Amino acid sequence: MDIKTVEIKIPEGSNVIFGHSHFIKTAEDLYEVMVNNCPGVKFGIAFSEASQECLVRWEGNDDGLIKLATDAIMDIGCGHSFIIFLKDAFPLNFLPAIKNVPEIVRIYCATANPIQVVVTRNEQGGAVLGVIDGFPPRGIEDATGKETRKKFLRDIGYKL
Repeated sequence: MDIKTVEIKIPEGSNVIFGHSHFIKTAEDLYEVMVNNCPGVKFGIAFSEASQECLVRWEGNDDGLIKLATDAIMDIGCGHSFIIFLKDAFPLNFLPAIKNVPEIVRIYCATANPIQVVVTRNEQGGAVLGVIDGFPPRGIEDATGKETRKKFLRDIGYKL
């Protein structure tokens, strides 16, 4: 088997949710999750069908994000994987609802960091082994770092 990493760059101001699903209705169900949980979100979804026609199924409301999603899922090349590029919202607005979609198997990551998807391939196809999300730790948070974190969360409206 061949093991490699596929780099997925996240555009400034965007986030990505990457996961595994198992049924052709994934793209439509994820579309409904996105618009029902944050109507102003801009997004593109791509789902790699693993049987029948083996097509990349896609949905979304932003052509640029749809293109990013379809290109990324083609680069990853693993059946039943999905990716959502989004902006004007954060993944935490959607994760509980995505996890409740019946065909969702797992979420690999939800991030604004660049990611590398670790994949393996054989004669049948490809599989996701894991995700490298962002960068390794550079140290331990000090008092100033703690205050900066708390201020950031309040500035973006996630804490009082």
